[in-house]
Amino acid sequence: MSALEAVSDGLVVAKRNLIKIKRVPDLLVFTTLQPIMFVLLFAYVFGGAISQADGGAAYRQFLIAGIFAQTVVFGATITGAGLAEDVKKGIIDRFRSLPMSGSAVLFGRTLSDVVNNVIVLVVMGLTGLVVGWRITTSVGEALLGFLLLLLFAYAISWVMAWVGMLVPTPEVVNNASFIIIFPLTFVANTFVPLSTLPGPLRSFAEWNPISAVTLAARQLFGNPDPNPSAPPPTSWALLHPELYTVLWAAVILAVFVPLANWQYRRATTR
Repeated sequence: MSALEAVSDGLVVAKRNLIKIKRVPDLLVFTTLQPIMFVLLFAYVFGGAISQADGGAAYRQFLIAGIFAQTVVFGATITGAGLAEDVKKGIIDRFRSLPMSGSAVLFGRTLSDVVNNVIVLVVMGLTGLVVGWRITTSVGEALLGFLLLLLFAYAISWVMAWVGMLVPTPEVVNNASFIIIFPLTFVANTFVPLSTLPGPLRSFAEWNPISAVTLAARQLFGNPDPNPSAPPPTSWALLHPELYTVLWAAVILAVFVPLANWQYRRATTR
């Protein structure tokens, strides 16, 4: 089967997954409500405490890119849960009986979840505007910031695709993903400046790829640190956050695209 046919099959699978969201709107509602809740809670509950001089306005500017990064990474878990559910219900076996590319199932799944993340980013961006967040750079820089967020989330989707093919149920995918992703998104610069973290955690956070994608988005949106006197980052990763994000995404894709496809063949030939 040619690469063009495989892409065409993947687009059909992506369309099927997007139609599923339309028919089960609860999926989209809960996906968008969580980031809105995080924006409002962090902006108003913690914002005043962290940035007291201006009632938290500077912190809200700083916060939104971190919420973006956390949400798109957590959104990638939908890939694993959706695939685990399809395996459990026998839908993957039905796909295998059709004259279609095997890789199309995973490609279509990850592609549809990128579209879902676009919708979530739009909702979160509008919420951010309501609480005072603003983009102060050019349109091109802002679009590049969103593109880096989506690229990193797409790479994580392939990790979750591998997990979804590996574990037996969607519940296990969600629990396992939460245990790993939750600390990664918090031991980073997503919600607080790195200068506030103790030494060992700060060293880890400086090389955490989520810190890099968050900082890259902040710089491209023009959102500064709420503490202007904070020392600048010294690690290579945070001195070159855009490049570090792209390198991580490339490595993850190079490892987990073939690994997920291999696990897909194993999971559906048991």
